[in-house]
Amino acid sequence: MKTKLFTWLNLHIILVMVVIISACTSQKTDVVVPDAELSSFGLIQDKILTPNCAISGCHSSTTDKNYIEHQLVLTKGVAYKNLFNVACANKSATLDNLLRVKPFKSLESLLAHKLNFDVAHHGGKSYGSPMPLGGTPLYVGQIEYIRRWIEAGAPEKGVVADASLLDDKTTSADPLVFTALAPPPAGMGLQLKVDKFDIKPNFEREIFVRRSVGNAQAIYINRIQAKSRINSHHLVLYDFRDKTSLPNLNEVRDLRSPSTGAVLIGTVLQMSNHIFLGGGTDANSDYVFPEGTAIMLPANSSIDLNPHYFNKTTDKTLFGESYVNLYTVDKSKVKNVVQMLDLNNISFTIPAQTRKTIITDFTEMTNNGPIKIVMLTSHMHKWGEKYMIRIKGGSRNGQLVYETADWEHPAIINFATEPILLQKGEGLTSEVTYYNPTNAQVRFGLTSEDEMNIIFGYYYEVK
Repeated sequence: MKTKLFTWLNLHIILVMVVIISACTSQKTDVVVPDAELSSFGLIQDKILTPNCAISGCHSSTTDKNYIEHQLVLTKGVAYKNLFNVACANKSATLDNLLRVKPFKSLESLLAHKLNFDVAHHGGKSYGSPMPLGGTPLYVGQIEYIRRWIEAGAPEKGVVADASLLDDKTTSADPLVFTALAPPPAGMGLQLKVDKFDIKPNFEREIFVRRSVGNAQAIYINRIQAKSRINSHHLVLYDFRDKTSLPNLNEVRDLRSPSTGAVLIGTVLQMSNHIFLGGGTDANSDYVFPEGTAIMLPANSSIDLNPHYFNKTTDKTLFGESYVNLYTVDKSKVKNVVQMLDLNNISFTIPAQTRKTIITDFTEMTNNGPIKIVMLTSHMHKWGEKYMIRIKGGSRNGQLVYETADWEHPAIINFATEPILLQKGEGLTSEVTYYNPTNAQVRFGLTSEDEMNIIFGYYYEVK
């Protein structure tokens, strides 16, 4: 009898232990998740970078149209090494000693700035358009989660931020809310405006509107301030070479057909008459010319305003709206009048089915003596793959000072704080790579099927 009782008790104990062990094993299995899924950066990748940033045309691969500008791929597996302790491609951020992600220092991390649409967050600094461009701004909790991750050292593995922040759906910015730019104080300048216009879902809209400056006499501009809605890619100001062939005042001209998305040839032809005047790829830019310098606008001038907006949402209409303040200074305070670089190669051809790099030297701008360059940009058409500008002559011969791969929206690089000094006889070299996949030869010309090779910029003569 005792033996049977002992056996039954032993069996009961064994069964209880099996159940307990099984329960513990089951519980442990439920919480064992790969470290990447538990890590704070893993959550950032899966919940923020992959759905918002690592998408086609943005930061998905090195073949994205704007990759040459940002040089940043944010797909899973490469995003961390492309962010952590990596130098910025953004020149302004580099000058301010920012890194893409600087461990323990979110205010010195470009990522934290680019995701924050609040202009005050940057302390008046300009680091290009906030992200995601044309999409829905991140929630407050998402931005705070990234900030805390950076402040904790931005590790690739491990949990260092409260994941519940990612459940916060508080809107950080509303693309439908916009506060107009206040005009310059009376007597200190003037304001030009592009009125509110719509951008349909899954569309990018780029328009041109020629506005009269309204100046009865010559004026001198020493500061150009701009403000656009948050889904803006750029706002550029253009002058015209040929003042006898101008588009109608105040007429909205689309670059692409709103119905088909096709480029409109008439608008492209008008673009061929442009000379860069100001602006760039920043929704809130403020360009100040070096002390004692200014652009001179002759009496009765007009300016072509060129805003470009993205709407990557699929279900709602967004809007564009842009303002420009032109601050003036008395002529007596201008020691150097800023002139426009307009360096053009019109004698080149690209054979059919050929990739060709064309190198052109320009030294004529230093014929009268030294100059200082304070801004550079470029112009090419759709066959252009890459535009580079190098210094010609002297000890810096061949030094690269400009590079872009986007023919529609070329980089605009400012050197106002550190102008490029070119001595007499020195100059610039354009190095442009084209690819002509057609069966016909491509030449210089004004249509979208032709090509161009132009350096634009600001410079002034050194006295």
